[in-house]
Amino acid sequence: MTSLTVTPCTDRAVWDSTVRGMGGHPLQLWGWGELKAAHRWSAERVLVRDGVGPDAPVVGAAQLLTRALPRPLGGFVYVPRGPVLARRAGDAASPAADPAPGAVADAVADYVQRTRRAVAVSIEPDEDAGEFPLAARWREAETPVLPARTLILDLRKSEDELLGDMAKKHRQYIRKSGREESLQIRPVETIEQLDVCLEVYRETSERADFGLHEDSYYHDAFTMLGDDSPVWAAYVDERPVAFLFMAKSDRTAFELYGGMDETGQRLRANYALKWHVIRHMKSLGIERYDFGGLINDGVTTFKTGFASHENLLAGSWDRPGAGYALWTKGLPLAKRVVRALRRR
Repeated sequence: MTSLTVTPCTDRAVWDSTVRGMGGHPLQLWGWGELKAAHRWSAERVLVRDGVGPDAPVVGAAQLLTRALPRPLGGFVYVPRGPVLARRAGDAASPAADPAPGAVADAVADYVQRTRRAVAVSIEPDEDAGEFPLAARWREAETPVLPARTLILDLRKSEDELLGDMAKKHRQYIRKSGREESLQIRPVETIEQLDVCLEVYRETSERADFGLHEDSYYHDAFTMLGDDSPVWAAYVDERPVAFLFMAKSDRTAFELYGGMDETGQRLRANYALKWHVIRHMKSLGIERYDFGGLINDGVTTFKTGFASHENLLAGSWDRPGAGYALWTKGLPLAKRVVRALRRR
């Protein structure tokens, strides 16, 4: 293997084509970085090549989200569900010929620490636990952003197989709510329609006691990701009673936000709605449906009924920079930054 080189990518079409071709996560798509850049972060995209020059093969990619911190800390650099690895591309090169995942991560971190002052480079590979070995310089993050524990459905299975792997009550509720004549499920197509869903979201947040972004953030997610951020809602009498806000790439569908009002609870609209979205993602040829994390709450109980298994991803890992000890010990600041990210 030759030395790895890291170069910025400033072309949206090239970037998204690269991420999609490598089976990357939707949080690595250009639109997600654009969203974050509109809300107190900055975004840079870099390609990792095995060699020098534009003809050298791309073996990895990373969207770098940077949050400026008070001096002397510099910035916190976060790679959501990345870096992306070329071994996902299924190209002619054998996996043994590709660089180790840790080498790609090191190349990205070295680039960051050459080009700016960063208290840490934090990565969250979209890989199973144990499949992304890292050098000793990396440390497990004290304040992870996305939970490593999640549920990922294999959409290459048949619908009957997916249903058969669910809890019996979930199958019953899917069928019962799906037969409810008053319930209609359809895409959310305008900002005005999204705003009514956000009313449901506010009601849900008050009931479940979690924080929200300002409405403009959800508007931007809807527009900046475009077709890669579809939203569906379950309607009764032309009013949404439940909604589900997704992000998708060619390989992975990922739940971002969702909510339900009292009518939706009574009708168990979330069961029919989620199954509708799962089936739609499958129809697009998407291979994985990620429920967005499991954190031992009531929502987690609902999610885990959709399969008999759970998934454990590689987790959150930091490559420390100057001021890292101050960053980790100054937990109020770190927690505020991470809390903002956890609302996605």
